[in-house]
Amino acid sequence: MAGIATYVYCIVQRSTRPRVTRGPSGLGGASLPRLVDIEKGLWMVCADVPLPTYGTESIERGLRDLDWVSRVAVAHEAVVERFATISGATVIPMKLFTIFSSDERAREAMRERRRDLGSILKRIRGCQEWGVRITRGAHTITTAKGKASTSGLAFLEEKKRARDAVREQSQQIVRAADDAMRALGKLAREIRRREPLEAAATPPVLDAAFLVPVLRRTTFKSAAAKAATTCGAAGAELILTGPWPPYHFVHGGDSAA
Repeated sequence: MAGIATYVYCIVQRSTRPRVTRGPSGLGGASLPRLVDIEKGLWMVCADVPLPTYGTESIERGLRDLDWVSRVAVAHEAVVERFATISGATVIPMKLFTIFSSDERAREAMRERRRDLGSILKRIRGCQEWGVRITRGAHTITTAKGKASTSGLAFLEEKKRARDAVREQSQQIVRAADDAMRALGKLAREIRRREPLEAAATPPVLDAAFLVPVLRRTTFKSAAAKAATTCGAAGAELILTGPWPPYHFVHGGDSAA
């Protein structure tokens, strides 16, 4: 159909066809999400999108509007999460703006990637993504205030003590982050470090995604809570987010050591 393209939200593997009733409506201006059969047990979740809004030039213009990109991303994620909650389903999230000229072209592209998709499905099956971010706390070390220094030597000694205290706290934070990484990594199938935001004034000590088997979910959350306490004592803050569809384990990224 002229002026219409096929938008792909995700790939779903399941022994029986998933149901799509009462789900999110998806992207603005798009048709309701629907299933397109790739082959037995494998479906694409797709929608028709208008090219005046989602054509190449329109998207390039839209990428300069952060509010628009945010709305599209939230709508995309809502559809992916809906299918990720279906019992017995393994979901491969597609990147934002995965668009083909037609359903048939999208189906052909996925069939060409069948071996790659199979490897991804095997790796992420039965798992969820959890995010762990560790940042330095808002509190800083201060030295005790007493009488004003009466000599240059006393002033320099006080400055050295302050520097040593800050250095020691920084080392404690790094050790706490390393300990958290090791403890949580033992419960994860894979780990991906995430790139810090360019706008961040202070980069996090640790920002990573963990691919965690669902059966270890409770244990992982307990370990994260324990690590958060340790980090707090060292002057850092651990924030746990999730569970999410496994975006970082589908579209690449650097494995953590």
